[in-house]
Amino acid sequence: MAQLTTKELTALDEQLNQEQVYIKKYRTMAGQCSDPQLKQQLESITARHQSHYNTLINHLK
Repeated sequence: MAQLTTKELTALDEQLNQEQVYIKKYRTMAGQCSDPQLKQQLESITARHQSHYNTLINHLK
């Protein structure tokens, strides 16, 4: 496996941080939502961003 450059590592770090922001944001909104359909959509978005985060972490291992 090739070594990542400092620039690539910085970009990955920024993307990981952004995914964490999205996860927290959508999880909070879903928790405050009373509309079941909208709540399900927000939970789905949360899961998608969690998957993105997990994929990035796995590539760094």
